[in-house]
Amino acid sequence: MINQMSSTVPKEHQKENPFAGQAAVLATAFLWSTSGLFIRLVDWHPMVITGTRAFTAAVFMLIIRLIFPVAKDAVKKSRPFAFWAAAFANAFVVITFVTANRLTASANAVLLQYSSPIWVALFAWWVLKERPRWEHWGALALVITGMLIFFRDGLGAGTLLGDGIAVVSGICVGFHVVFLRMSKDGNTRDILLMSHVIAAVLSIPFVFMHPPELTLPSVMPILFMGIIQQGVASLFFAYGIKRVSANKAALTSTVEPLCNPVWVFLVLGEQPSISAYIGGFLILVAVLSSTIIGNQRRLKEQHEFAAGRSGRRSLE
Repeated sequence: MINQMSSTVPKEHQKENPFAGQAAVLATAFLWSTSGLFIRLVDWHPMVITGTRAFTAAVFMLIIRLIFPVAKDAVKKSRPFAFWAAAFANAFVVITFVTANRLTASANAVLLQYSSPIWVALFAWWVLKERPRWEHWGALALVITGMLIFFRDGLGAGTLLGDGIAVVSGICVGFHVVFLRMSKDGNTRDILLMSHVIAAVLSIPFVFMHPPELTLPSVMPILFMGIIQQGVASLFFAYGIKRVSANKAALTSTVEPLCNPVWVFLVLGEQPSISAYIGGFLILVAVLSSTIIGNQRRLKEQHEFAAGRSGRRSLE
């Protein structure tokens, strides 16, 4: 769910083992990929699922915070506007994603939301003044094509609303990542914790309007999603995003859209349509191509910079 925003790893982590950070992002993507399945297993209102899952995640992360406090230096470096903007954006990510999963096929919800790296590039241009390169524009064209294919099937199957909410979720991810990267040297753990608190608070009215039936088959998936799929994943993500470049994180996170519909198909037998495969393939090709090209350019620039420094030293 991250694109090329900043290829520089924070200085305090440059000596860290990069494989540890990449493993953390991989674990995050794997845990996130289970969301589509477990959301389908709970027969509650989407906002009730969102609220109870977010509340469980917030309690879990708060306990972890009390046991392992956030470094004071990270708290001091936090930027208030970026902190709250990232927290609210992620709260709307979880709300719209759960809603989309209840209104459309899991494959549609995940793959349409996975257009988010392109939105990241566009919002980074707007907010951070980082102008997208040609591969971003090309990827955006492929993403739009893939979305049109999704919408064609969604309109015929009565899932246009769910597909549209999934697109909104991807846009919210774009805002979240931009503001989270603005806070990369600050308190990223508390941003994710606060996002769960916000989502839980916004869901309170729906809990009273649509009281959930507390049964074991419903409560167990909520506990798993809150503690593991959101809570533990948030801790992994907060750790990993500080230790690997945005490009590596984007490439690693492709595990999520590939695994999510697989879990749903294996357990529930929900078979994605041919158009979903085609549209999803175009979106994945767009995101992966954009990420790989950007990564290769960054490595080339680093090599040229290192060669230039070596040449200057030899002349001295």
